[in-house]
This record gives sequence, C-alpha cells and structure tokens, in this order.
Amino acid sequence: MIASESAIPREFYSHFKMFHEMMPIKIKEILLVSSPYDAFIMEEDGSLASRIINEYSGLNLSHPPRVTRTASALEALSILGQKTIDLVITTPHLEEMDAFSLSLQVKTANPDLPVILLSHTPRGVFPLPENRDCSGIDKIFIWSGNSDLLLALVKNTEDHLNVSNDTSNARVRVLILVEDSPVYYSSFLPLIYKEIVRQTQTVLGVGLNEEHRLLRMRSRPKILLANTYEDALTLCTRYQSYLLGIISDTRIPKDGELTENAGFLLLSRIRKEIPDLPMLLLSSEPGNRERATRIPALFLDKNAPHLLSELHDFFMGPLGFGDFIFRMPDGTEVARAADLQSVQARLPDIPDESLWFHARQNHFSNWIMGRSEIALASKFKEVRASDFTDTESLRNYIIAGINEMRKWQQKGVVAKFNKKYFDAEIMDFVKIGHGSLGGKARGLAFMAALLQQNMGIFEKYPDVTIRIPQTLVISTDAFEAFIQLNNLKELAGKSISDETIKKHFLNGHLPDWLVDDLKAYLAQVHYPLSIRSSSLLEDAQFQPYAGLYETYMIPNNHASFNIRLKHLMTAVKRVYASTYYEGPRAFSRATCNNPQEEAMAVIIQELAGGTHGDFFYPAISGVAQSHNFYPIGPMKPEEGITHVALGLGKTVVEGEKTLRFSSRYPTILPQFSLVEDMLKNSQRHFYALRVRNYPQALNFEHHCNLEKRDIDDARKEYPVLSLASTYVPDEHRIRDTSTVNGLKVLTFAQVLKYGSFPLPELLMDIQELGRKGMGCPVEIEFSVNLGTHDSKKGDFNFLQIRPMVAGGDRFEVQIDADEARKAFCVSRQSLGNGKSEEITDIIYVQPDRFKPDATVQIAEEIGQMNTPLVKSDRRYLLAGPGRWGSSDRWLGIPVHWQHISGVGAIIELRNDKLKADPSQGSHFFQNITSQGIFYVTVTEGSNDFLDWRWLDRLPVVREMAFVRHVRLDHPMTIKIDGRTSRCVMIKPD
Repeated sequence: MIASESAIPREFYSHFKMFHEMMPIKIKEILLVSSPYDAFIMEEDGSLASRIINEYSGLNLSHPPRVTRTASALEALSILGQKTIDLVITTPHLEEMDAFSLSLQVKTANPDLPVILLSHTPRGVFPLPENRDCSGIDKIFIWSGNSDLLLALVKNTEDHLNVSNDTSNARVRVLILVEDSPVYYSSFLPLIYKEIVRQTQTVLGVGLNEEHRLLRMRSRPKILLANTYEDALTLCTRYQSYLLGIISDTRIPKDGELTENAGFLLLSRIRKEIPDLPMLLLSSEPGNRERATRIPALFLDKNAPHLLSELHDFFMGPLGFGDFIFRMPDGTEVARAADLQSVQARLPDIPDESLWFHARQNHFSNWIMGRSEIALASKFKEVRASDFTDTESLRNYIIAGINEMRKWQQKGVVAKFNKKYFDAEIMDFVKIGHGSLGGKARGLAFMAALLQQNMGIFEKYPDVTIRIPQTLVISTDAFEAFIQLNNLKELAGKSISDETIKKHFLNGHLPDWLVDDLKAYLAQVHYPLSIRSSSLLEDAQFQPYAGLYETYMIPNNHASFNIRLKHLMTAVKRVYASTYYEGPRAFSRATCNNPQEEAMAVIIQELAGGTHGDFFYPAISGVAQSHNFYPIGPMKPEEGITHVALGLGKTVVEGEKTLRFSSRYPTILPQFSLVEDMLKNSQRHFYALRVRNYPQALNFEHHCNLEKRDIDDARKEYPVLSLASTYVPDEHRIRDTSTVNGLKVLTFAQVLKYGSFPLPELLMDIQELGRKGMGCPVEIEFSVNLGTHDSKKGDFNFLQIRPMVAGGDRFEVQIDADEARKAFCVSRQSLGNGKSEEITDIIYVQPDRFKPDATVQIAEEIGQMNTPLVKSDRRYLLAGPGRWGSSDRWLGIPVHWQHISGVGAIIELRNDKLKADPSQGSHFFQNITSQGIFYVTVTEGSNDFLDWRWLDRLPVVREMAFVRHVRLDHPMTIKIDGRTSRCVMIKPD
C-alpha cells in the first residue's frame, strides 16, 4: 500500500446521510401499567415520566418518550386499542389480572410490541414461575430506586429493535452484556449506558456543529443483553463483524442449567475467532481472575468497591474512549493523543516498534471506532499489519486514511470555528459566531451540501478537482456586536457621505472575541484571501444586491503577522462600512426594504488561482447563467449563457470585455465571426493581485493590490499561453496556438474548441444541479485553474450561486403594426414582458455631444437628475450608448445604483461609437433584471431604431453638458413581448 491510496471509499461518505437513517425505531410512547402501591414506590421522588425526561435532558439526549399510566390491566388493553404504544412496562401485581396474563393478551393483539416486567423485588418473578406461561414478557428488570435504570431500560429496548438495521446500513458497533440475573443486569446495565453516552459525548466534543454531534450520538455502540450462553453465542455470531467488545458473567445458564464456567467458555471460543476483541469477564468470585488471564480477557470483581471506576477504565482503554496512548511493546508510554487530529500529528514521529505493536493489535481500528468514525475504523480493521512490507508504507497508509476521512467529514458541512480544533488543511467551511451566514455564504453552504449529495459529478470529471475554496464566515452577530460596541447604529438612518461612514467604521474596534478568532485563523492560513460581503439581503430570491457591497483581496504573505492581521481587520471593517453606503441604501429603498434592518456577514475565502511572477490570478473567471436573455442562432433561452475572462472575476462582473458562449454550443462565438471582430472584441486587459513587492500599507482605496495588467505583459505566463491564439498579419488569420510569433488574442480556443478542460460540459451539469436545487434559474460565479505541464488535473472553483430572474410569468403581449408605426423606439433585443403606461420623463445622453472619454462625467450628470425624480416618485426612461453600469468607462456609462435608483426602463444603444456586447453577465444587469425594469438594446443601423428628432423636440426640464431631461404631457406606452424579445415605445396621443 502507498500513501497516496485513499483509505476510505467515497461511498462511505454520502456524508451524514447514514446517521439520519440510523435508529429508525424510537420509543416515543410508553404505557406504564402498575398498581398504586408500585407506582408510589417508583414515584416516591417524583413522577416516572419526569424522571425519564430528567435523564434524557441530563445526558443531552433528544425526544424523551411520553408516559401514559394506568392501574387497570383492562384499561391498559383499551388504551392499546386506541393509540400507538411503543413499549409496555408492567409491574407484577395488577387489579384485574397479573402481569403474565396481561403480557399474553398484549402479544396476542401485537406480537412485536415489547413488554417489560418491572418489579421492586425479584421475589415472585425470578426465577420465572414454572406453572405460568411467561412467554409474553420480553425482559425483567428490578427497580432499586435508581432512575438511571429508566434510561437503560428504554435505550436497551431501542437497541434490540434497531441493531439489525444500524449494523447492516451503517456498520454500528455492538457491545454484548451476558448476564442472567435481573438484579445484576438491572444495576450493571445503567452503568454501562451512562458510561457509553457520556464518553460518546466527550469524544464528540470536537463535532463540526450541533447537528453533527446530535447525529453522531445515534452511532454510539448498541448494547445487547443476553441471558444465556446460547443467546450470547447467537448474538456474537450474527454480529461478529460489528463487535466492539463483550462483557460476560462467568456463571450463566448453558444447556438449560446454570454453569459455573459458561462465561469463560464463551469468551474463549470468541477469542479464537476474533483475537483482538476487547473482553471483560465478570464474577463475584475473585478466583476467576486466573480464568480471565487464560482467555485472555480483563477481569472485574462484581463486589469491588471501585466497580464504576474500573468499568470506566475498560471504556477508556480497550474500548477506545480515552486518549490514544502510544506504547512500546513492553508497555512504556511514548506519546498520547486526545483526538484524530493529534494522532495524525504524532504519527510521523512515533517509533517503528510502537507503530507495529499497535497495528498488529488492531488498536487503531478499535480506538477510531470509539469515536464513531465507523467507515475508517472498518477499513482499518480489514487491513492487517502483515499486508505492509515496510514501516513507512504502514505509517503513510494510516496518516492518509485519517487525513482523507477528516477531509470528507467536512464536505458540505458548516463547522463551528473552534480555536483548539481548527485545522486549515482539513476544514473547508467554518463559521465564527452564532448569527446568520448572510445570503452569499448561505448560497455557498447550500451548494457545498448539494455537491456532496450528488457524488456522481465528481466521478464524471475525474481529472477535475471540483471544490469550494476554503471559507471562513464571520456571522452577522459579529457585525451587530461591532455596531453596538462603536455606537454606529445611528449612521444607518443618516444621509451622510460614503467617505464619512468609512472613517467612522475604520476608527471602530472589532470585538475582542472576534479578533482572537481571527488571530487563530490567520496563524494557519498563508494563501491570498478574498474578503467578501454576505449581507442578510444579498443574493435573496429576486433581490440579489449583486455587487453593491465591497470586496477586498489581500496577499496575506507579509513577513509580519501583525501587519497581515491589520490588513485582514481593515478589509473586514471596510466591508462592514459598505452596508451603510448610499448605493445599497438606494437599492433597498427601491425594493421596499429597510436599510436599518440590514446586517452583514463577511466571507473570508481562499483566493483561487496561482502565482505568476509578482502576481496571483486564476486562468479563467466567469459567470454562468442558466437563462440566456439574448439567445442567437440555435441557442435557446433555457440553455443559458456564460461570460469568461482571463484573471480575476472583476472583468466579468463589472461589465468589461469578456468572451460570451453557450455551453451547449461552445464553438459558436458571434462576437468572433471575423478576424476583425476577434481583434476588436477580445479581452486586452485582466486583473491580478500583486503578491510581491507591494507597499506595507495596502492601497485599499483602489482595491488593495488589485492591478489591471495588459495581456502582452503576461504573454509568457502559463494561463495566457494556455488560452491565447496568435494573430499572424501576413496570413490575416488567427491561429489556435500561442507558440508562434505575433499578437496574442484571448480566444479560449484550447478550452472551447479542443477540450483541454471540460468547462462547457461541467457548467451545464453544475447549472442544472443549482437550478434543481433552487427551483429557479441560477447565476454561478466560478474560476478555473488549468492543469500544468506536470499535472494535467485542473481545478473548478465554485465561488457563488444566486437565483436569477428569468422574466416571470409570460402573459401574452400583442404588438401590432399600427403600434410599431407610432413608436419612437423599436427593438428586437429586449428584456422583460408586459406593458407600462406610467412614464412621462426621459433622461438621455445627447448623441451629438457624447464623448467616450466623458463617460464618468455623464454618470454624475445622470445622478444629479435622478435625485429630484426619486424625491417626487417619478419613474423615468434612461437612454444612452454602450453598457450601462460597466466599470470600463470606454464600454459604456459607469453609473452605480445611486445614480439611477429611480429608473423605470433603460435603452442601451449599440452604435459605431460604442458597440459593446449586451451586459447580461454583470452585477449591474442582475440587479436591473431583479427589479423588473425593462432593459432594451437598440442596435442602430439595423431594424431597430430610436427617433432622436422626436426626443429633441420635447420640452426640456433640465439640460447639462451631455445629458438632457425632457418630459411628456401624457405617459408613453412601453410594450415588450417576452416570447419574441420585441419592444415598442409608443408616443402618447
């Protein structure tokens, strides 16, 4: 065996699904049939029901059963006919009939219903009377006033009912107690159960989260009670593959007679078949210690004054509930470990002799089983030390197995951050605090769970690592604590500048507990980080808040830990500050949300990519939408659309030049129809994070170390070489290779045409998974690391998922020829469906005054005109060239939401001055569509048109250098047929 071999088959980890399927039969309703006297004795210190509930809550067990009590046997039979009962407990002396007669009638009506006889004395019930049919009684217990017996009684019944299911489906371990005396097992069984439950809770203290711990409780060992040699042998044979241990009395019935050494014979026989099984021989006669040594087995004197303490030692040692103590063959202790993480850390340094000693005795499997890690323990148990030819292969196999198990244990789970147990190499998704994850992080957590439930996608793409980058979420309660600590709540309702808000937040102090956790986190994390917003409202259904809050990327590699911590805390505070910025507040008002109710979680995520010289970036970043608003040729709306770019995703989400393709038709690229189109429309710049030679004080005002680089400057870097083609002027053609001399053109041909990475196919599967999971079209942000010369395996990094609006219900909109003749605007590429008759105001960029280098000033002029219209609640039509909301000022007008918060419909003009592709991959576009705002593209020079002369004749409300505001006396009519994407804007009569 070699270290790279996985010790755990993936099918074992359909995650915690197997825990959900365990313990299917629960004791929920108990019928207690007892005489008033017996009830008085048992309830002397409180009702039986209360004592059961107390036992459950004391041990943090869920769902205590309800108890229905009656003193009448006849009434008991009536109750059984009226309601579902899971367990009948009866005392010996009843009014109308004795317990044995009652049990027979119960079994006649329901043969599978367990019936337990509970007596406060063994006299008269044990041994069972020979002149009575006692077959209706399943077990006899003796009440000694110890309420622990109630827990043991219920749990033991559940164990017998569930053992077959839980062993076959989840490989749960079985501990067998062999004892014939009701007095002894009524006192001994509660000790075992209490020890099992408490020790299980102790080792599960490192559970990932509360749900994880509660589910793990179901995987505790099943305790089966056998009263005879034959019963015990039957159980041992049936569950031999799942045995955790055997505890047996020495003197038990065999062949119908009480036999002095039957327990010794039983353990000796099992020892031959399972040499390493932990065994404990019980006896009230100290002389039987010598017999135990011959088995060999541990010995426990029933009359010992420290019985509980010695039983505790058995669980902590052989049964594997305590520390793993590394010993030499002579018993000398060399190290100890409290948990799997510690075992993994110590294994490289353990002496060879110690390692072989524990492997040959199967100690690793037994100890891991004690931690309910059933899959790994089972796998280790199947492999023998003799299968390995050298120490290092054995050592590496054990380390790889533990490491693999810990990784898979984390998949799809939001683990609670714990400074003591945090392990950055293992934990993929961790949460600080008890508040909400926020919308964006919630989407990530949902997709992590969804991927884990659909393991087939990993098998379909064996050469791709599909992953969510390692993620830490600071939940919303930290934001609320920060706001309260620094008295910042009042800023939410004030109309103050973003700059003033930012200063207040940067001067604030993060809560001490948060700083401590961030220090512990940062001590283990040394890769570049993305600090992203995850507000309560972000990525909500139909209200995405996409791109309205801040994101910062930091290199996280400074030599000084304190400077790294300062960078991180500054980024967190800046994301917090963006919660109160004008853009999100304006969007909240437009969506009828209250900005004061917003709370911010923060995602601190591993930045996916690779280092290339002084910079860090992924080969591909993209946004994939499962609905295409502007399908062309054979494409269909439901087949979706994807925008990709080299480098970090800022290029895509802020509406700069990207490559657009349908995953169904990845080689059909309308924007690359001609060589001239490819040269004009291909991406020429990309964003990368500077990770070397940067100033100590990061320039947070300009996205920290994020730099816009020219493709030519990176032409020798691996991502460019892998994605670029080359323009050959002499041939006036673009060749799908980067190895020849010439201008590099990003065509992504190696991926889209030649399949070097299965991006189109993978995106279709991921989008379909997300669409089914969310029940609506989705938008996915992702990045790709391509394989290298040394390793062909690439990474698909899942960064975000959010619902998108695909137009809602398509009620029929009719547009006739007469309406088209009366229209001042006609388009065949429009988004929306419906009719509007409320807009009288139009703001438009005057085409004769437009200058591409003045787009920033134009955005400000529009913002000034927007403000009074918002105050008077007047929606307006906005028209102008290029992509609205693009961060690239040369592709369109770089407006933010606060500039256009009152808009009711938008016209995006494509002409010779600005002929950008539709902006549907951007955050701006996602927010527009979520509001149901009509979005109309007019390509001048085609069948589309906009009547500029008519606009210029309208009464002017306000005019600035580039922008004009005009007003109609009566509302215009806007009609969009969502089925055909056709739009007309009709002049008022």
